[in-house]
Amino acid sequence: MDLLQTILATLVTLGVLVSVHEWGHFWVARRCGVKVLRFSVGFGRPLWHRKGKDGTEYAVAAIPLGGYVRMLDEREGEVPEALKSQAFNNKSVWQRIAIVAAGPLVNLLFAVLAYWFMFIYGVSAVAPVIGDVRTGTPAYEAGVSTDGEVVRLDNVDIASWESLNLQLAAMVGDTRQFDLYVRYPDGSSPVRHQVSLDEWQVNLESETPVTALGLGPFYPEIPPVIGQLLDDGRAKEAGLKVGDLITQINGDEVVQWQQLVEAVKAAPGQSLNFGVQRNGQDIVFSVTPAEKKVGDAVYGYIGAGVKPVQLPESMMRTISFGVFDALVEAISKTIQMISLILDSIWKMIEGVISVKNLSGPITIAKVAGASAASGLESFVSFLAYLSISLGVLNLLPIPMLDGGHLMYYLVEAVRRKPVSEQVQMAGLRIGMAVLFSLMAVAIFNDLMRL
Repeated sequence: MDLLQTILATLVTLGVLVSVHEWGHFWVARRCGVKVLRFSVGFGRPLWHRKGKDGTEYAVAAIPLGGYVRMLDEREGEVPEALKSQAFNNKSVWQRIAIVAAGPLVNLLFAVLAYWFMFIYGVSAVAPVIGDVRTGTPAYEAGVSTDGEVVRLDNVDIASWESLNLQLAAMVGDTRQFDLYVRYPDGSSPVRHQVSLDEWQVNLESETPVTALGLGPFYPEIPPVIGQLLDDGRAKEAGLKVGDLITQINGDEVVQWQQLVEAVKAAPGQSLNFGVQRNGQDIVFSVTPAEKKVGDAVYGYIGAGVKPVQLPESMMRTISFGVFDALVEAISKTIQMISLILDSIWKMIEGVISVKNLSGPITIAKVAGASAASGLESFVSFLAYLSISLGVLNLLPIPMLDGGHLMYYLVEAVRRKPVSEQVQMAGLRIGMAVLFSLMAVAIFNDLMRL
C-alpha cells in the first residue's frame, strides 16, 4: 500500500508540475501565433493521445520525467509556404523569449497560487519552543536556554520551526552575527541573544540548520512504545511488534523513546537485549542494529518508529491571512524560496555546501509519498517548493534548458543576429555533459540514502 501511494503521489506530482510548465509554453506560443503540433506530458511512446479542434495533438506518454510542446519550426522539417508565418523560428526574438520564459515563470506563478491557497486555508505549525541546547554550539555560546520560545531573528518574526530553519539556511557558510530573541516563561519581554557564526558549516545530510545551531525542539515525554515497523528492519526481524512497550535495554531501564534512540544509535552491529512488555507479559528479544553511515559517523538503526504523541494545544499554531494579505505572504514566501535555492546553488559551486545534498527522482518520489501521507497541506507545500525548484533550475543559463535558449535569444537581441549554429551545438554538448553529470550525482546520492 505504501509503495502504491508513493507511485501515485509521484505521478500526480510530476504530472501536475510538467503540465503547468508546458502549458506556460503552449499558452504564450498560441498567443504569439505559433502553431503547436503536440502537447505531451511525458516522453516516449504515447499511452493516450487525441487531436484537438485547434489542430494540436494532446498526449500522455510512458516516461513521466518531463514533457514537451512541439511547435512548427523550419529547423525541424519542411514547412508549407502558407504556414511559414506560424513557425516558431520566424517569430521576433522577443516573442521567442516570451515563449521560452513562459514555462519556468508559470511554475513560479503556480507556487504563488499554491502558497496563497494554503495561507487562506490556514497553515499548521509547531511553536519554536526550545527543549534542548547542545553544549559547544553557537546557541549555547550565546547563552540561549531551554524552555524559551524563539520569537524573532534580527527583524524577522519567527512563528514556527520551519520559518526559523529557512532563515538559518541562508546563513550556511557565512561569518556573521545576528540577534536571536527568546521569550522565557518567567519574563514578558523577549531576551536578546547575540549569536556569532564563523564560516558556519552544516552537514545537511544529518542535521538541519536549527539543530546545527544547537537548538532542539521541546517534546512532551514520549513513552517507548513502538508505533511502526519497517518490513525489512532489524526490529521486525527480531520479533518486535507494533504496540510493544520497551522497558529495558541490556538491563538499563527505559522510560522515554529518546533513551531507546540513543542506545540503538550507539550500538551499530552490536547485539542488544530488549525487555518488552506485551499484553501484560515481559519478554526479552535480541536485536542487532544495522549500520548507517552519516558523514564520517556510523550509527545503528533498527527500523522502528515511535507511536505518535499529541503535542499540547499551546504549542500548535494555525497561520492564516485574509485574501489580500495571503497573496502578499505567498509572493514573499516564493521570493524567499527562490533566493534560498539560488544561494544554495552558488554555495554548492563555491564548495560551502556539499554536492551530496543534490537529490534525484528517487528522493522526489519518497518525499512525494511521505507528503501525500501527511495530508493535503504537506503535499501542496511540497508541490509549491518543487515547482519553484523546477522554475529556477530551468532559468539557469545552461544549454538544453530554457535558460540556455533565453541566453542565446538575449545575445541575438543585442547583436541583432542569431548565435551561430556552431556555437549552439558546442553549447548543447556542454549542457548535456553538465546535466547528465548532475543527474548521475543526484541518482548516486539517492541510492546512497537508500
